[in-house]
Amino acid sequence: MQDSILDVAGIEVGSSEDQTIRTGCTVVLCKQGATVGVDVRGAAPATRETDLCRSGNLVSKVHAILLTGGSAFGLDSASGVMRFLWERGIGFDTPATRVPIVPAAAIYDLNVGRVGWPHSEMAYQACREATSKTMSRGRVGAGTGATVGKILGPKNCTEGGLGSASERVGSFRVGALVVVNALGDVVDPNSGKIIAGPKDPLTGNFISTEDVLLEGRPSTSNEGQNTTLVVVATDAPLSKEQANRLASISHDGLARVIRPAHTLVDGDVVFALSTTADNQVVTTDQMIALGVGAIRAVERAILDAVAVKVNHR
Repeated sequence: MQDSILDVAGIEVGSSEDQTIRTGCTVVLCKQGATVGVDVRGAAPATRETDLCRSGNLVSKVHAILLTGGSAFGLDSASGVMRFLWERGIGFDTPATRVPIVPAAAIYDLNVGRVGWPHSEMAYQACREATSKTMSRGRVGAGTGATVGKILGPKNCTEGGLGSASERVGSFRVGALVVVNALGDVVDPNSGKIIAGPKDPLTGNFISTEDVLLEGRPSTSNEGQNTTLVVVATDAPLSKEQANRLASISHDGLARVIRPAHTLVDGDVVFALSTTADNQVVTTDQMIALGVGAIRAVERAILDAVAVKVNHR
């Protein structure tokens, strides 16, 4: 076990980035198809195909999730993932051809390096790099230009990044992959100590974003420039309705360690995937336990994202 989303059977992860423009993309491949759910809690999302993921809509399975930088510009890079999958005969059957289903979400990182955004070739390369054996963490892929705690402006924030973790839930495994680019602070859930966030320009010490907001101090809110993106995956057999519920529950892990979360200027999104094709979905008790595991996995993945600063490839 790697303590990552790769511990879930049927999941592959690949990343590609450009260190000059400080952006990149990370793809979660589920080539056999995975039942999908989504929950968008942030008020400033940059997303693609999220309506399709919701209960009641026709298509229940996806073949990849793309997390990308470049704000709304970066969403165009999903075409590279579609091309990669289509070339391999993977997709939703239609009378003319198979159509790969690739929801996507983006963070805002346009002001970190030279202005630029991921393109289809970068996403295609991320697919070529994808494997079930190991994954990059830290300032790589979609986490390359991620930052945390921007309430006092970009000069006083902390680096964010890409992180992952997994939990055993009975006979099942649930894993999370996150990109942390939040307005709020990342805190140790046990001590409440800030481990990533804004720094006082005079002392260099961490300062609470919540305190800045509550005191009405002058701030730079960076409207629409913050987001935490999450993919939760499990090998437990879920219906589309259950996958959507798991996505909703998983936001608790985000709220435990990012303070504040789900703000008007964050685009927080959770996708949930079930990689097991089984007509017998989990019981109510199992679903509750999976929710607990997902919350813990998301929580630890966020901590991993800000603690890991090197490329492990």
